[in-house]
Amino acid sequence: MRAVGLVPCAVGGTAIKEWARGEELYENMVRRAKESVKDGGEIKGLLWFQGESDTSTQIEANAYRGNMEKLIENVREDLGLPSLPIIQVAIASGLDDNYMEKVREAQLNINLPNVACVDAKGLDLNEDHLHLTTESQVKLGNMLADAYLKHFAASP
Repeated sequence: MRAVGLVPCAVGGTAIKEWARGEELYENMVRRAKESVKDGGEIKGLLWFQGESDTSTQIEANAYRGNMEKLIENVREDLGLPSLPIIQVAIASGLDDNYMEKVREAQLNINLPNVACVDAKGLDLNEDHLHLTTESQVKLGNMLADAYLKHFAASP
């Protein structure tokens, strides 16, 4: 069995524009990813669960798809992995229900090679109606693993 490592780069409450190339969050993510493979490791995929903060205005919600597609293009280029598998989570909640569906629509309809989407809608939320319960986080983790194995794992 091979070891699998994760390189967590999450920062809560951030909008997609804060993950643009040149921004601190993006540059830290790329730096950490490169550091993780310097001793012979291999990056096998990117898991992306973000978007609740982009539901606060119509402008941000409308810009989400283009911003996400640009992020995918940039991260693949900066890591030298043009076909890097990416699994995005379609959000289950948002700051403003009026724009949540617009962001979800963007997430569910990204049409780039080697990009899959897992839908978190319907998973249980905490009392804050924004964050997933612990049980739902575990369920989502299993959904992400299943999606990776279905879409990106090499056949035996």
